[in-house]
Amino acid sequence: MSRPLVSDALWTVVEPLLPPEPPKPKGGRPRLPDRAALTGIFFVLQSGIPWEMLPQEMGCGSGMTCWRRLRDWQEAGVWDRLQRAVLDRLGRRNAIDFRRAALDSASVAAKRGGAQTGPNPTDRGKPGSKRHVLTDANGIPLAVRLTAANLHDSMMLEEVVDAVPPIQQSWGRPRQRPAKLHADKAYDHRRCRRTLTRRRIEPRIARRGIESSARLGRHRWVVERTLAWFSQFRRLAIRYERRADIHFAFLTLASAIIAWRFVQRWFC
Repeated sequence: MSRPLVSDALWTVVEPLLPPEPPKPKGGRPRLPDRAALTGIFFVLQSGIPWEMLPQEMGCGSGMTCWRRLRDWQEAGVWDRLQRAVLDRLGRRNAIDFRRAALDSASVAAKRGGAQTGPNPTDRGKPGSKRHVLTDANGIPLAVRLTAANLHDSMMLEEVVDAVPPIQQSWGRPRQRPAKLHADKAYDHRRCRRTLTRRRIEPRIARRGIESSARLGRHRWVVERTLAWFSQFRRLAIRYERRADIHFAFLTLASAIIAWRFVQRWFC
């Protein structure tokens, strides 16, 4: 028997974060259970199928119902809270390694265009988006952001670093800043180094024309592996959504799932 997409352990984390069911003063059909809707969202994220092809035998209702629930929960901030809740669970067990962090990005084709898309310089100028990911030394995604594919990586360093939430620790105050940040030559700008220094983060950025990119690869490979994990969610391999908020909802949910796999691997 196959394992459920939404396990009991994960559901205990997600359920308290969901908004209450809106009242129905005039009655109407029973609302699809939240867990069934979340299962449908997970299935679309992992399989990449169109919403209208969601199998009815899964008991997840219609694809449009799951899409609306994804949209509403994104507006309510559920996915951000889920990612933070999973990171807090890891942080309380000292599973997040703040000694080093790594930052990188990856471009994806945007077949239908839309917000946060632009000509991809690595794909003959076709429309694309770029995901920026910051991980700890283990490859756990701490922050993720979405931009157009033609935005230079260095322009997003400050925003991505500041997007890391304060993560609870086993003792003391929540922690938000890594001790060092490793990045490739795309971030070799004085502006980026000043940004990190002001935040008391030691910049470990490869210098153009001086250092080999391979020298820092033993620390940067973790973020490249995490970017590959994002691509394993077939709904993220290519951007199909014209709405940036819907694609970013999928992206944030995938980040929480990747972090949750570390919880399962180490503590379950």
